[in-house]
Amino acid sequence: MTNSAPTPKTVHSNQSLKKMVLLALPFIVTLIILLIPVPNGLEPHAWYFFAIFLGVIVGLIFEPLPGAVIGFTGIVVIALFSQWTLFTPEQLADPNFRQANQAFSWAVSGFGNSTVWLIFGAFMFAAGYDKTQFGKRLSLILVKYLGKRSLTLGYAITFADLLLAPFTPSNTARSGGTIYPIIANLPSLYDSKPNDPSARKIGSYLMWVAIAATCVTSSMFLTALAPNLLALPFVSEIANINISWGNWFLAFLPLGVILLLLVPLITYWVYPPEVKFNKEVPLWAAKELEKLGPLSKHEILLILFVFSALFMWIFATSIIEPALAAMLIIVLMLWSGVLNWNDILNNKPAWNTLTWFATLVALASGLTKVGFIAWVGEIGSAVLSGYSPIMSTLLLVTTFYLLHYLFASTTAHTTALLPVFLTVGMAVPGIDMFVLSLMLVTSLGIMGIITPYGTGPSPIYYGSGFLPAKDFWRLGTIFGFIFLIGLIGLGYPWMSFIFQ
Repeated sequence: MTNSAPTPKTVHSNQSLKKMVLLALPFIVTLIILLIPVPNGLEPHAWYFFAIFLGVIVGLIFEPLPGAVIGFTGIVVIALFSQWTLFTPEQLADPNFRQANQAFSWAVSGFGNSTVWLIFGAFMFAAGYDKTQFGKRLSLILVKYLGKRSLTLGYAITFADLLLAPFTPSNTARSGGTIYPIIANLPSLYDSKPNDPSARKIGSYLMWVAIAATCVTSSMFLTALAPNLLALPFVSEIANINISWGNWFLAFLPLGVILLLLVPLITYWVYPPEVKFNKEVPLWAAKELEKLGPLSKHEILLILFVFSALFMWIFATSIIEPALAAMLIIVLMLWSGVLNWNDILNNKPAWNTLTWFATLVALASGLTKVGFIAWVGEIGSAVLSGYSPIMSTLLLVTTFYLLHYLFASTTAHTTALLPVFLTVGMAVPGIDMFVLSLMLVTSLGIMGIITPYGTGPSPIYYGSGFLPAKDFWRLGTIFGFIFLIGLIGLGYPWMSFIFQ
């Protein structure tokens, strides 16, 4: 008796059924929450808002449609039914209250958020790196000088990501789009092949170092990961705390430096390459650099522009809003020819992220507006009663970090959980909210290491053929534990000391 292979028609039917289920899932979850009686202490309109919000989060997790579509749908539905989702009966009874205008103003409020435009600006910086090929040049230079030994090649990959991170708000673009295409050429020089025992010669080592390094740099810089920037308005609105680029960098600096130095070394110990030395890699990088030629005028201008932006983000925030500084640099890039207007128009990831994050900012602020977050805070404070402020902080950070196992998107994780954990923290007497906020937001990058779906570039490296599932999960557990212990054991005392 033989098993017949599924026909193309059967496969297509199964795929269609799966897509229909995923499309229906956000609506089913929303309907289930709506049918649950409103909890005690919560206004009905807040519960209905939460039901739609949760449906959006489910949509962001499973992505039956692009995230921007899911978020935009949630905004429109809530605004259309604003009489039941946004406003109290007292507001609606006020003859001077203009419901339609207020609903629309809330729906588009995210597009007026400065952080959203800072994200957009950072995407344009990344476009400049790509168009001028300066990002590729940086990576090749490091490989040329550090690529002779496997260990130093790991450091070359790490430092390449570090150099690109402050100006690339997407670790998918930075690591998956710039670093990966370069290092994908290296294993073959060692006769290391994907989906083959020879993968362990060096390919596996390089791929793991790359994904681990980008998780660290994603936490090290505010502008290295888009959800980092998304987190700021949540912290500002809920905790009334403003975190600057410099605050963020200083908070994670000691831990970030140590982790960046340890990632290639620990990988070398726990997942060692079989080949330790190869003189061909630097020669290959040198040839690739020769093809690029000398620094172009546009590369030089780009260097000047990005350092100017960095200077303004760190030292001039009292004079110029960071988002406006980014816009200024974009204007300079356009007038100087580093980018042209079509580069702006054709940058689909930037416009997609702008729409996506603007809707998520509005949705998250709406939870606060309707009183849901305050209600959650009261419940959380009751659960943590009896714990010291220090223990409460560590419990909140650890729980926030480990819950990332449930998310395939750091954006969805940030949107769903950060407002809740901030609110719970505010309800705990004596807790240092500035330190707690920094601990939570700087964990967003490093938590991506724990699963093969934890952050944008993870599926790229997981699908490279050099990191089998059992290896990825094992290494994710090891490095995830190291990163978390580092954040608690070093990050917490350092942040408490430096921002006391």
